[in-house]
Amino acid sequence: MKKISRFSAACFFATLTAFIALPSFAQSNQDSSRQAGAETALPLKRLSLFSSGVGFFEHSGTVSGSGSSPAYINLPFSIASVNDALKSLTVNDPVSDFPTVRYAASSALAEALRSLKIDLSGNPGIGEILNSLKGAELEIAAPSPISGRIIGVEFRETGITFSGSDTSEAYLSLFTAQGIRVIAIKDISSFAFKDSSINTDLSRALDLLMETRGTEKRSLLLTLPGNGSRQVSLSYVIPTPVWKVSYRLDLSAGTPKLQGWAIIDNDSDTDWNNVALSLVTGRPVSFIQNLYAPYRTSRPVLPLAIAGIAQAQTYESGNYSEAGYGYADYEDAKAANSPMQSRSKSMAMAESADSMYIREAPAPAAAPPLSGGATLQTASGSAAGDQFEYTLKNPVTLERRQSAMLPLVEAQVKAEKALVFSGARASSTSSINPSISAELTNTTGMKLPAGPITVYDGNTYAGDALIEFFPENEKRIISYGDDLSVSGSVSAANSRFVTAVTVADGIMTITRRQNYEKTYTLRNASSEAKRIIIEHPAISGASLAEPTSYDERTPALYRFIRQLPASQELKFTVREETPVSERISLIQLRPETFLSYSTNQEIPANVRSALARAIEFKKIADNAATAVQTLETQRTRLISEQDRIRQNLAAAGSQTPQGQEYLRRMAAMDTDIDALNASIAAADNKAQAAKKDYEAYLGSLKL
Repeated sequence: MKKISRFSAACFFATLTAFIALPSFAQSNQDSSRQAGAETALPLKRLSLFSSGVGFFEHSGTVSGSGSSPAYINLPFSIASVNDALKSLTVNDPVSDFPTVRYAASSALAEALRSLKIDLSGNPGIGEILNSLKGAELEIAAPSPISGRIIGVEFRETGITFSGSDTSEAYLSLFTAQGIRVIAIKDISSFAFKDSSINTDLSRALDLLMETRGTEKRSLLLTLPGNGSRQVSLSYVIPTPVWKVSYRLDLSAGTPKLQGWAIIDNDSDTDWNNVALSLVTGRPVSFIQNLYAPYRTSRPVLPLAIAGIAQAQTYESGNYSEAGYGYADYEDAKAANSPMQSRSKSMAMAESADSMYIREAPAPAAAPPLSGGATLQTASGSAAGDQFEYTLKNPVTLERRQSAMLPLVEAQVKAEKALVFSGARASSTSSINPSISAELTNTTGMKLPAGPITVYDGNTYAGDALIEFFPENEKRIISYGDDLSVSGSVSAANSRFVTAVTVADGIMTITRRQNYEKTYTLRNASSEAKRIIIEHPAISGASLAEPTSYDERTPALYRFIRQLPASQELKFTVREETPVSERISLIQLRPETFLSYSTNQEIPANVRSALARAIEFKKIADNAATAVQTLETQRTRLISEQDRIRQNLAAAGSQTPQGQEYLRRMAAMDTDIDALNASIAAADNKAQAAKKDYEAYLGSLKL
């Protein structure tokens, strides 16, 4: 961004040294110091208003002074602006080598009131004031004169009000020459303090409260020591109302014209007279830091290192291990635990750091100069880093608490009227009317900030529109109404087709094309042909298939420009497609799945034939595996039967006729099991061979 203050090479750019002073109640000290020098009011010369809600103010003028009577400049600020002023205030004085700023601390009023003998902070009553001055000599009229010293004020309950609350009266106790007198304060018609200093402090406290009553202002007093008359300037950044902009677009003439107005507000208590005004768009980092209020940090409280009373002691044995606590360890521990020694080390480190900081403090850097901007018709526009600055052609005069609308831009622009049909909006309802719009190209030579646009067409009001930040030579669509003579709807249809099938290494890859199709139906009931822009929402990851080209593309949609004939209907189809791939492991397919693929007419004939052959291999392998399972089931059944007979044999005994029968049957089953084992081995070999043939066939397919 361009620098916002101008400094000559001979100027001294100082970081302001601020001396916290008491406010107006300490003003007498400042007034006395300023009697020798003249207070100068520097007029406001340049002002930059930012869209982020701050303003840069630059004052400049001539001041004069001498060594004994420096120049003074008083800058009033609202309380809300003081922090920003302290953060940003800079001074450009070619002579002064030590400019200073004095201002009232935020807590100075309360502290000053508390420093007086009569503390009027907190809005105390008469009883509370007198009670706080115990011992003071007082002369009262109640109604006869009484003199004495204040003992105190007590409050006595006198009854209950209609609302049920207690009432009380204040009584003053005085120590007089005749003794202690108690007088109701309501009976005192007047009183005066005999101590003149109390009366002086009372008058001073009243002056303080009067001077600060209802004020929301704080003043910064700049002191500029130096000899002779010279030109000085100062600048600061404080909060200001955000400047706004509004546009007017006239489509009536052959060449459309755009007119922009800036709306500014002077909410200060200072008139702007012939001020060079700049308006800046952008978002600079801006924050508030509480520099106005005094800040105090906490410090640790350490105990005093004083001698205590003697304590009873016990002594350890002289025998201790080598790993024990030695004398040197004891001395180190004692030193580490000594608060005074720790404090001395800390102070030494702090002093060393302070000295180093003072020696190595760098000199303030000089601010770079400003550069000018290009001049345009109504306002000059110039790039300011990532921001853009508009400098009004003529100086501005605006009284305090007033607002103004100033011309920002007026230029012929390129604009073409059209209707905009939103496919996204039409998809959520049955029928919509397209928006009356204009394609606007920024040919003003300036970046235009966001704002409302009032559109005029046919020498009458046509509608309102909004526009975002508008860079140079960029085209934007603005909509300012609905065309009721045109309606439209949209229908959607999705489909999927196989485009390629490959088989390799037992994996079948099917590539399909997913189609997303939308048909726009537009009906023109008007006797005039319409130029219509169809906005079609783009599907993420899909490519445009029909039509093959578009007129405009945004990250979210396509724009197609079509002519809608008078009193006719237009159908327009947009198709997007995206490839979808599916990988299938053939070895894991079931026969019915194989069958569905082998009969799918979308799959090429050679692939279907290969899959049919694979089904035959699959059936042979499955049948062989089934035969093995059948034999294993028979063997399992025989083994289970043997276990049952073995249990019966144990119960009947092997020497009984029944036991002999069990033995015979078990022997026969052993023979059958042996035969089944041989059959299972042969069947398993056959099944493994069939599986290998099946897998070998699938692995050999290259389609």
